[in-house]
Amino acid sequence: MSEYVAPLKDIRFAMQELAGLDQVVALPACEEATPDVVDAILEEAARFAGEVLSPLNRVGDTNGAKWQDKAVKTSPGFKEAYRQFVDNGWNGLGCDPEFGGQGLPKLLSTAVSEMWKAANHAFSLCPMLTQGAIEALMIAGTDEQKAAYLPNLVSGEWTGTMNLTEPSAGSDLAAVRSRAEPVGDGTYKIFGQKIFITYGEHDMTDNIVHLVLARTPNALEGVKGISLFVVPKFLLKADGTPGERNDVYCVSIEHKLGIHGSPTAVLAFGDNGGAIGTLVGEENRGLEYMFIMMNAARFNVGLEGLGDAERAYQRAVVYAKERIQGGELGVKGGPKVPIIKHPDVRRMLMSMRSRIEAMRALAYVTAAAQDNAHGNPDEAARKQGQAFADLMIPVIKGWSTESAIDIASLGVQVHGGMGFIEETGAAQHLRDARITAIYEGTTAIQANDLIGRKIAREQGATIKAVIAEMRAGAAKLDGELAGIGARQQAGIDAVDKAVDWIVANFKGDPKATHAGAVPFLFLLGVVAGGWQMGRAAVIARSKIAAGDADPFWAAKLTTTRFFADHFLTQAAGLAESVVAGAPGALEIADDSF
Repeated sequence: MSEYVAPLKDIRFAMQELAGLDQVVALPACEEATPDVVDAILEEAARFAGEVLSPLNRVGDTNGAKWQDKAVKTSPGFKEAYRQFVDNGWNGLGCDPEFGGQGLPKLLSTAVSEMWKAANHAFSLCPMLTQGAIEALMIAGTDEQKAAYLPNLVSGEWTGTMNLTEPSAGSDLAAVRSRAEPVGDGTYKIFGQKIFITYGEHDMTDNIVHLVLARTPNALEGVKGISLFVVPKFLLKADGTPGERNDVYCVSIEHKLGIHGSPTAVLAFGDNGGAIGTLVGEENRGLEYMFIMMNAARFNVGLEGLGDAERAYQRAVVYAKERIQGGELGVKGGPKVPIIKHPDVRRMLMSMRSRIEAMRALAYVTAAAQDNAHGNPDEAARKQGQAFADLMIPVIKGWSTESAIDIASLGVQVHGGMGFIEETGAAQHLRDARITAIYEGTTAIQANDLIGRKIAREQGATIKAVIAEMRAGAAKLDGELAGIGARQQAGIDAVDKAVDWIVANFKGDPKATHAGAVPFLFLLGVVAGGWQMGRAAVIARSKIAAGDADPFWAAKLTTTRFFADHFLTQAAGLAESVVAGAPGALEIADDSF
């Protein structure tokens, strides 16, 4: 069983050359992120991921979280690893220093998060949900709530959860029926049941802070009548430490296809008189606040896709170099060779590698945009960063996770029959990756958000600006890179065509535009990823021309060429699916299925 090794060279390249690390760390809030600090954090994160979290990945899969008597015992080693995680300060890396965080850039915390997710997807889910709770309380919490909960959430001494889904309300949050009854002094009693709550119960900390959607007695129907509440597992004593047990209990955990080390809880609120909670922000604005958590979580789930894909690729490469089978094509009578010598195995490995590098580049560039959105002193730069991040987050979530499923499946294929055997570990990455395209909003939900809120609502203004930037980048792909440039220009043309069609038809034919939403998300992912790969190729060419003989640069050129030849070539077909694919999906009678 191979352990995870952080791809630090490509991580540093994506951060520095593509995402503009120097510009990010020059922002007013990021001065602490000196080159020495960034390097030290990356090196230590890589060590922790490889030596502490990675060996527990298989443990969590084969010996998952266990439920008994309304309590959950996490997988062997998880509690101890989480203690190290907290003691080393990892939880507060990107959090506000006012509450004990380190205030480091989103770009840096993104790179570190990728390592956690690649090393141990199931473990990484716990701090990920805590980060969402921190963001929601930072923006909408009262001063009292911030003082009571944020220091311990930022440090990781307590963890946070996001409670949306109910048995009768999946993605349709308008159907939420949990209720909140006021008892005075801003306090409410919460009643209801929530399902699919990641780390809703565990033994790694002495308190869990649940953020819960519920309805007050006079709430409007639908999503406009939902409020958000803080409901801790243990109520706080006067000194702020955990005291009396609150009326929220885990009645079961789910038996899942993958991520077995992560307990997915069914939580019952108020079975013994009411769970005590306090309102976050204003009444009836709960969904708005919860989307703060969801947007952060969606970006991070995209990183889960990247992490699962990287882990599957690394395992496949190790196997392909060690597995001896067959002779080399074109060499008669030669010895048997490792399967990495076989053309189709190389094609599969390059299909995995090229998409991973494109996904990483796009995610890191989007993280830098978020840093600029929050910290750039220039208002126009802040708005531009936010608009770009808003546009790309559904792509990173949807395209990266769907790609990860295919990449992990290819990892099984590289292993052949042994990939179907659990002991090799290849199958775990496929099982773990499968959920990423479902939770925190399915791929269709991401795609609908992309074409509706991010494109049609503003008549394509942001994406047209991005298209212009992509065209300028493609124009630099000349000379020996002209073939890549031609593929990129054709892909941009396909995006442009699809955007025009969506803007023109969104209001008049909503079913048709939504039928093409997921193909459009894939199209934008491929072309935006190709844009970043093209930028990487231009940089690699300049390094080689300057005499840098590092094989990294030649490999980057080859990987970009593969991506252009095998994925950018799909753009025209995806655009046709967007503009002409609806009738085949919509016209067949229901009874014919």
